Amino acid sequence: MPKEKLDLTQYHIVVVIPAYKVENQIAETLARIPSYIRQIIVVDDASPDRTGEIILEAKKQDERIKLNKHDQNQGVGGAMISGFKEALKGNAQVILKLDGDGQMSQYDPRPLLSPLILGQADYVKGNRFQDFAALKSMPVIRQIGNMGLGFLVKAATGYWDCFDPTNGFFAIRREALALLPLERIHKRYFFETSMLGELYLIGAVIRDVPYPAVYGDEKSNLSVQKTLFEFPPKLIILFIRRMLLKNFLLNISWRMIIVI
Repeated sequence: MPKEKLDLTQYHIVVVIPAYKVENQIAETLARIPSYIRQIIVVDDASPDRTGEIILEAKKQDERIKLNKHDQNQGVGGAMISGFKEALKGNAQVILKLDGDGQMSQYDPRPLLSPLILGQADYVKGNRFQDFAALKSMPVIRQIGNMGLGFLVKAATGYWDCFDPTNGFFAIRREALALLPLERIHKRYFFETSMLGELYLIGAVIRDVPYPAVYGDEKSNLSVQKTLFEFPPKLIILFIRRMLLKNFLLNISWRMIIVI
């Protein structure tokens, strides 16, 4: 018997989009968002181009769009934290992240959403490394960097079954998001890894879903050299913090409760 498809219109699904220097892609990204999405929170992260104006124009045609503006650039993590807080104010059951540059917007987000709605996972993310044919479209430098960085992130976060950990296409259940200490999540490009570290500490179940990567005319704001220098020290700190909290402090607290 075929599995019955979920009626996603019955759920309060919110999209959060960090937007910075995406004036050429943001209109199309917004236009592609499925009708079952209840709300679209776009955070203009003090973009110096026409990104904010284009979002306002799109808002006139789509009442689901809510624009939040930063006076100063806070980075993708800072934009997402603002979007998360806004989503938690309402009735959001599932929060989906999309990038403003349109890399992921042409793909069906339902495989990300279904495990969350069915209670099979707390956090579901894309995995670009499961589709080898599509992987060829990813620049070689990104392939090498992501694979090397992926191993270090696994060790730091404790999620050894997680592939492509820096993938920014993800969705999260409200219950899990509400437990995260948002003030501890990194505001720049360490954002996704920082989130994984916090998710591990609350015992969140995560799942990978294969998605091919798309590289068009968008320009990445992430410097490869900057990543190589900045990520390792942060990963070491994340690893030490995880070991102390999960394997020492939290275990002691648990044992003390049992004894008492």
